[in-house]
Amino acid sequence: MKTKIYGIPNCGSVKKARTFFEDNGIEYDFHDYKKLGVSQESLEKWCNEFGWEKVLNRKGLTWRGLDETIKLEVTDADSAIKLMINNTSAIKRPVVESEKGNTLGFHDEDYEQLFL
Repeated sequence: MKTKIYGIPNCGSVKKARTFFEDNGIEYDFHDYKKLGVSQESLEKWCNEFGWEKVLNRKGLTWRGLDETIKLEVTDADSAIKLMINNTSAIKRPVVESEKGNTLGFHDEDYEQLFL
């Protein structure tokens, strides 16, 4: 299984992750979910692994820009997944899937420990 980075290219955390892999000679595929979307299956898998509260990025501009009534409807994994399918920028970035393990967000120390 080749390492796969999910995110959007202009995100600072995604750029750091991609640079980390490139600097360390680790091949990866990049999935731009702004252009390609994200499957419900992937979101369900990530929510099961990390918890929907972590996968849903409530600190980002997308979440803050949503109408309050929409935010109040997000109460569980199913409602969070529905929102993230329609608003991919509300997904915490990057998500990395690898044979060595999966990660959410970019943390240099965690990447060094897991991928090197």
